[in-house]
Amino acid sequence: MNRGIHSRGYLPHWDFAKSVQAITFRLADSVPGKVIQSWKRELASIADGKQRQKQLHRLIAQYEDAGNGDAILAEPACASMVQNKLVESHTVSYKLIAWVVMPNHVHVMARLFEGVSLTPVVQKWKGASAIEINRHLRRSGKVWEADYYDRFIRDENHLHDAIAYIRNNPVKAGLCAKPEDWPFSSAGVSWSADFSPPETSPDEQAD
Repeated sequence: MNRGIHSRGYLPHWDFAKSVQAITFRLADSVPGKVIQSWKRELASIADGKQRQKQLHRLIAQYEDAGNGDAILAEPACASMVQNKLVESHTVSYKLIAWVVMPNHVHVMARLFEGVSLTPVVQKWKGASAIEINRHLRRSGKVWEADYYDRFIRDENHLHDAIAYIRNNPVKAGLCAKPEDWPFSSAGVSWSADFSPPETSPDEQAD
């Protein structure tokens, strides 16, 4: 069952039937909580809540792209485990449109199927991959940050902008020369999914 607008922590989530979503989840040590709290204090003077949240997300994205933390997804075996979990439920729970596995975070775009809620989908990605990663690294403990970030794809322009961001993230971070060079991504495996852009979106997501 879709939950509409809700929150699992410090981030709001929009969970609606058949929606196209851009999702980001990251390793537990990629952005320390004290760093986020510091940014929140710095941004507190911004009166507009949406603008404040957007600026916080930009700061988090920049910090992630710097490869902070142990960045265990830089190890090809670990990145492959995450990538496999994203692909295996394609056409089962969602239509996978684009993704990239970065050294310490993951971006995904997918269209949820009717009756499929986003939260358990993300939990499955994270839970199943965490078990395999810990086993491979012969360790235990927390792999992923508890929460995740998601955005509704509002229209065709937003769709193409979000895909371009996902494709170019490894290039922007200095990991490769062109998107196709990054093997742990939809660009790197020449992914093609049959999908169409959303026709409408909730007013809550309007900029």
